[in-house]
Amino acid sequence: MARSALTRDGVLDTAAALVREHGPAALTMRRLAAELGTAVTSIYWHVGNREQLLDALVERTVADLGTLRPHGADPAERIVSVALLLRRALRDRPHLVAMVHERGLTERMFLPAQRALIHEAHAAGLRGGRAAELVRAVQFQVVGHVLVERNRERSPAQSPAETELWATDPVTAQATEADPELARTLAEPVDTEHLFVLGVRALVTGLLG
Repeated sequence: MARSALTRDGVLDTAAALVREHGPAALTMRRLAAELGTAVTSIYWHVGNREQLLDALVERTVADLGTLRPHGADPAERIVSVALLLRRALRDRPHLVAMVHERGLTERMFLPAQRALIHEAHAAGLRGGRAAELVRAVQFQVVGHVLVERNRERSPAQSPAETELWATDPVTAQATEADPELARTLAEPVDTEHLFVLGVRALVTGLLG
C-alpha cells in the first residue's frame, strides 16, 4: 500500500486482521508497518503508539457489536436472531473480544444486544423482572455456548473420540440398545449451531410462555 493511500481505517483493518489471525501478541508496530508497506512512523501518525492502537481496536469492536439488527416475523424469532448474530460476532472476533474484556468494557460491548433484547421482550408483553430475566438468560446462553465451543475446538485430540465411544463402548451400547437411533445420533459429529438454535428457541419459548 502506498503511503499516500494510508488511512486510519486502513491501519485498523490490517491490525484487526493480524489480531484475528495470530492474536494480540503478534501485533507489533514493526509487523503492522510491514503488512501495510509503510514506515512505523506513519503508523504512529495515524493511530498513535501500540497501546493507543489497541484501544482503538477495542473501541471499534465495541462499535461493531452495536450494529446487530434483529430480524424475524415475531418477537421470539427476532430474539433468536439477536442470539445468533451475537454468537457469530463473538466467534468471529475471539482475540478482539478478549481485549475488550481485559480493558473492562465487556458490559458496554453487550449493551446494544441487551437493548435489542429489551425491545423484543417489551414487544412480547414482558415487563420488569421477567423482561430482565429474558435479557440475561439469552446473553448467558450465548456466552456459555461460545465458551463451550471454543474449549472443544482447543482441546487436544481425544482417544477414543466421543463418536467412537458411542459406537463401540459395550456398556454404552447396552444402555442405548433400546434406542438405537439415539446411539447412532450421539455417534455423529456434534452440530453446534443446530444445538445452539435448539437451545435458544427452547429457552425463549419458555421465558415468553
